[in-house]
Amino acid sequence: MSRTRSVAGSGQGIHRRSVLAATGAVALSGGVGYALRPSDSQAATAGESTTAVAASSRRAPAAPLAPYTKGTTVASVAAPRGSSGFRRLGDGPGWQRVVRSDLAAPKSGRAGRRTALAAFVQLTDLHIIDAQHPLRLEYLRSADIHAWRPHEALTVQGAIALVERINALRGAPVTGAPLHFAMTTGDNTDNNAKSELDWFLKIMSGGRITPNSGDPRQYEGVQNSGLKQYWQPDAAVRDSDKQAGFPHLDGFLKAAIREVRSPGLNLPWYSTVGNHDTLPMGCYASHGDSYLTELAVGGKKLMNVTAAEAQQLQAQIKKARDPQGVRYHDFLKSHSRSMRSVTPDERRAPFTPAEYLQAHLDPAHRGLGPAGHGYSSANLDAGTQYYAFRISDDVIGISLDTTDSGGHYEGSIGTAQLKWLDKTLRDNKDSYAVIFSHHTSKTMTNLRSDPARPGERRHNGQEVLALLGSHPRVLAWVNGHIHKNVITPHSTSGGRSFWEISTASHVDFPQLARVIELADNKDGTISLFTTLVESSAPHRTDFSDLSQTGLAALYRELSLNAPGASTTLGGDPKDRNTELVLSKG
Repeated sequence: MSRTRSVAGSGQGIHRRSVLAATGAVALSGGVGYALRPSDSQAATAGESTTAVAASSRRAPAAPLAPYTKGTTVASVAAPRGSSGFRRLGDGPGWQRVVRSDLAAPKSGRAGRRTALAAFVQLTDLHIIDAQHPLRLEYLRSADIHAWRPHEALTVQGAIALVERINALRGAPVTGAPLHFAMTTGDNTDNNAKSELDWFLKIMSGGRITPNSGDPRQYEGVQNSGLKQYWQPDAAVRDSDKQAGFPHLDGFLKAAIREVRSPGLNLPWYSTVGNHDTLPMGCYASHGDSYLTELAVGGKKLMNVTAAEAQQLQAQIKKARDPQGVRYHDFLKSHSRSMRSVTPDERRAPFTPAEYLQAHLDPAHRGLGPAGHGYSSANLDAGTQYYAFRISDDVIGISLDTTDSGGHYEGSIGTAQLKWLDKTLRDNKDSYAVIFSHHTSKTMTNLRSDPARPGERRHNGQEVLALLGSHPRVLAWVNGHIHKNVITPHSTSGGRSFWEISTASHVDFPQLARVIELADNKDGTISLFTTLVESSAPHRTDFSDLSQTGLAALYRELSLNAPGASTTLGGDPKDRNTELVLSKG
């Protein structure tokens, strides 16, 4: 029971029913954290029934804590120093909270009236990368400087630092409510590799991780290749990144593959699937292609192609000319003689959707739960990756699967899932709803047939918006994919409205997560508060510090200096720390 604790300043401990739920002692239909799941005999399909299953969580106190800013971007944000060369990070001023009245007018005195409905953390696009994987597309950098990032060997250390920051938060910054859970909204892995999935699950639930594959004694990838188009941190090579000011760091690669430890999140967490979790490279429907699987686990890796070849391959990906990966297969075969030798490793094999579910259901990865992190045995039986769960007495969460196993990085959903979404909202019409997905409404444009469900129609983001707009108690659609902070108001002709909250990735600067709070203002309006948080890593590192913490700090500074990196991905002030006002449905 050590995880259940009083919240400083609230004057109340955790409610007994939540304590029982956290220990799995009860399974009731109401209360904080009780997951809505398919029954054991029914899968997540249209017409199914749902039952309540206990999941650990915490109840918001009746009297909220005073608003606080410590550990959030309201207090301070890492800020670049200098305008040229390798820029360092330092402490910068915080980002103010912006009140948005696009959908409803805020009423005076609401801060003294409001009560918390729920509070949670969103992480998205962690892109945990096996940087030595043979099927990575680093060589596209010869045509596009954005195609490879110099900090990609440090995604595990960077993500652990984000977990540490979330664990240090004492509650929700505005309402003071305990944080009920964390949700990852997809692209948890980068290349659909089993090695990456294992590292991701240990980061989230706790464990020791050796972020290395292939040769257990040394790094074997583009960063010790001697190729000048990649940063060669340990070598004397005058590569293009060093010419731009990147440092020479003796021992960097040895440190990058050294064992690290994640404490795991100190609250329950849920998972949503993204295109990089479903498709190799996030875009190819190449499951079952024996040649690509053999390359993934084998001893050959392509590291360099001409700019013209890279341009052609990149155009095929961006314009979805090769979603099945047929041309990519032929491209790799044509370059078989120019591939370099690496150590084979079965852990680099692609994982199937069923294996993704099984890994989440593995008790070794449970952490603080819930079991399956939203997914259930019913999902395995039906081959689905969407579910609903109860966030609090008054709020449900719905996690969608917007990926298409037919290929391409943009999204959509099938008819069965759309009907299930509509039914779930109708069956819970007395609860507010928060929708989670990987893709945004504007990036759900991939309407090609899903080979897993041949003949089923696919539906775009506009159709999902229309459905959500027909349910008056939908409050928010929370997603990622675009690697930018963007908050969009949506309203219907019937006067119903909700907010779409898109959050930037944790692989690109400034690498943020988002706390989202829901509060009833007791005046006919609801406020959604969004607060961005950085990782626990120092804003600036000593280059000689190659400890786990030092590497996490270096991850941030390298991402700032990645050629072509934008320093504006934090978004406009109206898309960062906000109060989003809605009329009650």
